[in-house]
Amino acid sequence: MPSLKEIKSRIGSVKSTKKITSAMKMVASAKLRKSQKRIESFLPYQHKLDEILKSFLGASPDFASNLAEERDVKRVAIVALSSNSSLCGAFNANAFKLFKETLARYRHLPDDAIEIYAVGKKIEGEIRKLRREFNFRGSYIPLMDEPNFAGAKQIAQSLMTDFRQHKIDKVELVYNHFKSSAVQVPTVEQFLPVSSPKSPLNPPQGDLNSPLEGGQGGADYIVEPDRETILQALIPQSLQSKVYAVVADSSAAEQAARLVAMQVATDNAEDILDELTIQFNKQRQQAITSELLDIVGGAEAQK
Repeated sequence: MPSLKEIKSRIGSVKSTKKITSAMKMVASAKLRKSQKRIESFLPYQHKLDEILKSFLGASPDFASNLAEERDVKRVAIVALSSNSSLCGAFNANAFKLFKETLARYRHLPDDAIEIYAVGKKIEGEIRKLRREFNFRGSYIPLMDEPNFAGAKQIAQSLMTDFRQHKIDKVELVYNHFKSSAVQVPTVEQFLPVSSPKSPLNPPQGDLNSPLEGGQGGADYIVEPDRETILQALIPQSLQSKVYAVVADSSAAEQAARLVAMQVATDNAEDILDELTIQFNKQRQQAITSELLDIVGGAEAQK
């Protein structure tokens, strides 16, 4: 049984830990609000862009783009996102698990035929620990600390250029989707070749491959010079915004996971403090009772 001094020392240690987890919870809460604000300010643009793209693709079923070319997958690129720091529950573990599941679908390819875009320190470290000869395309660790459109555009441009030049045949995005403050969903999305403008951030409102009302989704757009020309410019812009949306989404999911993890840690610290306090009081009362019995016994012996 631990002594009173040991219990008191442990109580002090748990109190210090509780202060740290409480502070981290408040920081995560502030960062989550910032991330949510970032997403909320970007989503109207993303939604409208997807709506226009969906409308044009529905009105031009025979439209062909070098970014929509389906071909045999001989080389693949995987964009994997995680956090740069830990203490966010199973957030990084889930992302890496999903990455390995995605990687397993391409076990027939040699390692040098798989390109990795690691966005986040944790998943980059875990992938390198696999000790396989993947082709790492740069390091994008700072992008998760402060998501920005310029960094996302750089990734999208690199992917689109390689796809056009037949250096890669398929691109997949692996990340945690922010569904709510308590739920983050591990998600895999096909980025290239372009199929239809849908994502968890913008749930589809019907079949994107079928012509909509009036061939334009109910919107009467006046297009100059023509839809095909606009689509050639619109698709790359949509892909750039999609990468940024996914980075912002993953960032919000990270802060939500950390907020929940720190809240659980703080609650556990309170429970441990309650148990230790009860144990400390019991042992102190036992020690006091023993001392009183010794005093009474000594007084009785002197009579």
